Amino acid sequence: MTVSRNIVVIGGGPAGVFAAIEAKRRDPQATVTLISEEPCEPYERPPLSKAVLLGKATAADAPIAGPKGMAGHGVALVLDTRCTAIDRAGREVVTASGRRFPYDALVLATGSVVRQIPALPLGAPHVHYLRTEAHAVALARELKAARHLAVIGGGLIGLEVAASAAELGVKVTVIEIAPRILARVCDEETSAVVHDAHRRHGVDIRLDTALTGAQPAPDGRVALMTGTSDTVAADLVVVGAGAIPDDRLAAAAGLRTDNGIVVDARCATSDPSIFAAGDVVRFPGRHGLVRQEDWRHAQDQGAVAGRNAAGANDEYRSTPSFWSEQFELYIQGVGTPPPKPDQRIRRQGAGTSVGQINFELTGPHIAYALGINAQRDIAMVRRLIERRIAVDPAVLADPMKPLADLLKVKQAS
Repeated sequence: MTVSRNIVVIGGGPAGVFAAIEAKRRDPQATVTLISEEPCEPYERPPLSKAVLLGKATAADAPIAGPKGMAGHGVALVLDTRCTAIDRAGREVVTASGRRFPYDALVLATGSVVRQIPALPLGAPHVHYLRTEAHAVALARELKAARHLAVIGGGLIGLEVAASAAELGVKVTVIEIAPRILARVCDEETSAVVHDAHRRHGVDIRLDTALTGAQPAPDGRVALMTGTSDTVAADLVVVGAGAIPDDRLAAAAGLRTDNGIVVDARCATSDPSIFAAGDVVRFPGRHGLVRQEDWRHAQDQGAVAGRNAAGANDEYRSTPSFWSEQFELYIQGVGTPPPKPDQRIRRQGAGTSVGQINFELTGPHIAYALGINAQRDIAMVRRLIERRIAVDPAVLADPMKPLADLLKVKQAS
């Protein structure tokens, strides 16, 4: 008689969802359980800073597992449950209520938590951090009555919220400590294009500006003090200071952590029966251990972790990517920016400031590409990067020459 294995997955984001689905697909006889702290079916996070704030959608409109939910994939879903400990000796997960879930293999997809600013703690009046549906709903409710929003941080999340608020007619001020926005993900030229789009829509972006303090104003607003001796008084504040990996459960269980759960190429932790994936992990990259925080990575790595928890022996190979929607701009990046690219090439469409891609090459290969309103070409670029296809710089630079031709040449040779 064959005894089915118990596979438990902790975390209701894309990494956890795809780990659970792929584990069940790899071993249909296994009992696969997904434990989530949230009270609803796992949902996509990208709409939180856009469609949900604009009132065009709810999290329920975008279930990660599809319209039939996790049950449609044969996965048991346990909601509104916080895991507090991992009993590695007994191979059980312990929850806050004392319930125990036995496992033969465990996948940790605990994701990340918001990085808080001491002057603007989570839960302070009119101060918002954006990570969950509950956060987005609370922010959307206050935005309806707000006249002035202050955003701390000119990164992707902060600027997406700024764009959504501006579309709702709210005055927006962005406070960014760096000399330009999107410094972590964009080159200077692309950063300038995005900055100009915000300026045209009335967003006030203050660069080289540090937040030095915050306090309630007499009129109920929040007064923000800056290093330039200015004070910004806003009806509400959104903090976009980034995120940190939520590796607390793993660390308490004695697993190896280092600014995230350390895994090997198979997504295995220092305990061979426990795997991990998504925002919470550090995994082998080209230049040592790396962390990634993007949807495609979470999905793909979660799938590998799930299959391996079910008995496979797959290795995870990553091509980083991200996307962001701000006003009329659809911004996408794919690949890993090299420390010193051998060439930088710009592909400009139709003489406008949008419809463009900036390439960074190492030798004859694309290492990284950043595009604005160039979705179809970026999809081709991903394939060029993943297949390590040598490219002709003249083709990259000429918008009249389809990038798909570079794939055809390789396939024909």
